[in-house]
Amino acid sequence: MTTQTPPAHQNGQVKEKISQIRELPAALRWIPAAVTVALMLMTLDYLFNMGLLTFVTGLETQFYYAVVALLLPLVFLLWPLSASRQEQPIPWYDYLLSAVTLIVGGYFVYNAVPILERGWAFSAPEIAIYASYAYWVLIIEAARRAGGLPIAIIAGVFSLYPLVADKVPGPIQAFPSTLEQTAMYHTMSTESIMGVPLQAFAGLVIGFLVFGVVLQKSGGGKFFINLAFALLGHVRGGPAKVSIFSSGLMGSMSGSVISNVLTTGVLSIPAMRRIGMSRSFAGGVEACASTGGVLMPPVMGATAFVMAMFLDIPYSAVALAAVIPSILYFLGLFIQIDAYAARNDIQGLPEIELPSLKQTLKEGWYFVFVFALLVWMLLVMQREAVAPFYATALLLVLNQLSKHNRWGWSDVTDTLSSAAKLFAELIAILAGVGMLVGALSMTGLSGTIANDFINIAGGSVPLLLIMGAVTSFVLGIGMTVTAAYIFLAVALAPALIQGGGLDPMAVHMFILYWGMLSFITPPVALGAFAAATVAGARPMATGLQAMRLGSVIYFIPFLFVLNPALIMQGAPLLILAVFVQAVIGIVLFASAMQGYLIGVGRLGYGVVQESIIRTLVLLAGLLLALPGGGLVPLSQLELIGLALAALVPGVLLARLSQRRQKPAHQPG
Repeated sequence: MTTQTPPAHQNGQVKEKISQIRELPAALRWIPAAVTVALMLMTLDYLFNMGLLTFVTGLETQFYYAVVALLLPLVFLLWPLSASRQEQPIPWYDYLLSAVTLIVGGYFVYNAVPILERGWAFSAPEIAIYASYAYWVLIIEAARRAGGLPIAIIAGVFSLYPLVADKVPGPIQAFPSTLEQTAMYHTMSTESIMGVPLQAFAGLVIGFLVFGVVLQKSGGGKFFINLAFALLGHVRGGPAKVSIFSSGLMGSMSGSVISNVLTTGVLSIPAMRRIGMSRSFAGGVEACASTGGVLMPPVMGATAFVMAMFLDIPYSAVALAAVIPSILYFLGLFIQIDAYAARNDIQGLPEIELPSLKQTLKEGWYFVFVFALLVWMLLVMQREAVAPFYATALLLVLNQLSKHNRWGWSDVTDTLSSAAKLFAELIAILAGVGMLVGALSMTGLSGTIANDFINIAGGSVPLLLIMGAVTSFVLGIGMTVTAAYIFLAVALAPALIQGGGLDPMAVHMFILYWGMLSFITPPVALGAFAAATVAGARPMATGLQAMRLGSVIYFIPFLFVLNPALIMQGAPLLILAVFVQAVIGIVLFASAMQGYLIGVGRLGYGVVQESIIRTLVLLAGLLLALPGGGLVPLSQLELIGLALAALVPGVLLARLSQRRQKPAHQPG
């Protein structure tokens, strides 16, 4: 089989439903590409300390101001006032808003030195105060357009919080500030708009986003999909396993669930349908695989870079900590698909229809080489800020030497424009959410809210974890994962770390994982709904399938919080022992979810028998995966004993049920 790009009209219809970005007039289409080039020059000058553009990179805060000033005006050109106005020509007021944003942003860039040296964050000239008011409003509106109304409401309300901090109820009461003081702090301190989220974007995220876009536009997506089909397309349930492999690799590069679904899903979902999988099941597989891709090292979503800044550790440490949880998640997904295919006798695709492994590697070997360079620079050299730029440069050189994926001028402009849209969207969201962090910092609430959470939970660590999971999930529904994570990293993470004595990395990963769950959990399930659009399935049915297939992700965060060995914290032997035990537990759990266990077969026939057997195997899996000691009142040996006490009868009952049934062919 030769994988082919879906028809342009089909892909366009999908993207149209997901994205609200409008096309610029022909005379202005050069602007996004020019913005990306300018941003790249500034970033390279800043990171490599070249000293060529010191008028915008001479000071750290000046560089941050320049990044916002360059990207924020694009939001008003690319995103309409409302979705219903998408097809109309750009109205005059959007041109005006874009121009005003550029002027106000330029003002802060020009005055970056006096802002820092004269402490304008606390006492600024009148014109700077008016500029702060304007920037405040413009950033909230940009966040609304690019990130959605929930983000704008949450960021807007919290940004106003210092004005009424003395009038709110007791636990969240704080010292108030005037409108002038609040505006100055938001725009001219390093704790709000120019705080940790924006610093992570400017210092780390830009390079990785560029790498992800270049990888996709240079044929990396096609290569990984062809490689996955060549390796796994022929095994039972092959196309679904291809989806896991390709989406895992591409998601780890792009950092976006939706774009991952639209990139790999348009090829893997039709292939899954061909071998007999339902539309909703195929969509659910793709949604889960794409969601997991963002949690897969070496390149995770933007949130992982923000996490590194919050924890003040190298990004490579975050990537390393994410290895075992992501392996467990994809293992659970893989086992469920294999069990589903075995139970329903679903085979793979004929080998004659699959791409040749030898030919695939011959055409795209350099993608693997570039990938290896990136990992080496991240984990061995620990040069995370510049690693993606070296990897991108190497990729561009090798790509131009390849006759299969060589770029023309149109490919260059398309890549630059795509990158600009990605940058503009993220900068609007991060600047808006930065004000939320700034408001908590300004009022001093970020230092006391942890104690309030601990008091509410009565000092109970399990209750704190459940509160954290529910809050992360609810915020993940209304906000982007990055925005939800930033809020909880400030408000909730300290409570879990101080009150529960939990590992800081484990707590931050816990918040990230639970924020991601909104992509596959109804009623919102954006990843599942995007996959349903590609599959032509009912959105809610696809969401429920995704929830079932990805069920292992609901308790993996609890496992690594209870035992940080699962995020590489501890002695090597302990990490290995906990990992092996978790793998066995995940295999049993995932098998029970689909009613088929490798080496045993179908887990019973008939509703009553099957329910009992699957419950026993499910219980055994959970007990095995659960780390003993600490917060868990049972030791590791006691948990293993209980797991065997549930597993052995379950397997014996399954065998007995199979002997009684003896079906010639029993579909699931």
